[in-house]
Amino acid sequence: MKNALLLLVIAFLLFLAIFFYWKQSQAESQLAMANEKINSLEQQVLRYTQPAPMDTLQPSQPQHQPTPETPDRVEKVAPPESTTFEEEIGTLTEEDVQRLKKKGLKNPEADLMNDLMRKQKSLLTTPGSVGGTMAIQDVRILNDRHALAYFEDGHNGGYLLLRYAVNNGTITWTKLDTSKL
Repeated sequence: MKNALLLLVIAFLLFLAIFFYWKQSQAESQLAMANEKINSLEQQVLRYTQPAPMDTLQPSQPQHQPTPETPDRVEKVAPPESTTFEEEIGTLTEEDVQRLKKKGLKNPEADLMNDLMRKQKSLLTTPGSVGGTMAIQDVRILNDRHALAYFEDGHNGGYLLLRYAVNNGTITWTKLDTSKL
């Protein structure tokens, strides 16, 4: 009886070992297929995102036979260390500030943001959901005529593209477009 029980336990453990080995090899093969698919998609993306070489001294002529890109020849494009566009978006240039000061604003960026916050209820027509109230959370003054505002109610949000006009220190806002997220 003890021998039969011992053989049964050994057989069960052997079955578990074989089962887990089979599952591991199955998972490894699925992972290898997924990695191949990712590599293939990355190569396709690189083909479309790399700029075509351009020779400015000779007129452009179609190549006779395109050479397929191999992983050895594919160069990855690295983004610059500092992207000034992201840092500069939402700030007025010195010329914009001077034009707005001539129109009657003492501190143009702050005056515009404060005025927009006071008038946001008339500009936000999107109703809040689940008891929330739509409110502007972030404002970017793009130039001396346009602003971009992010609004949300804690559940849903979106962007509001606005045009503003300043006349003798009075600011009027016009909603150009709304985009819900």
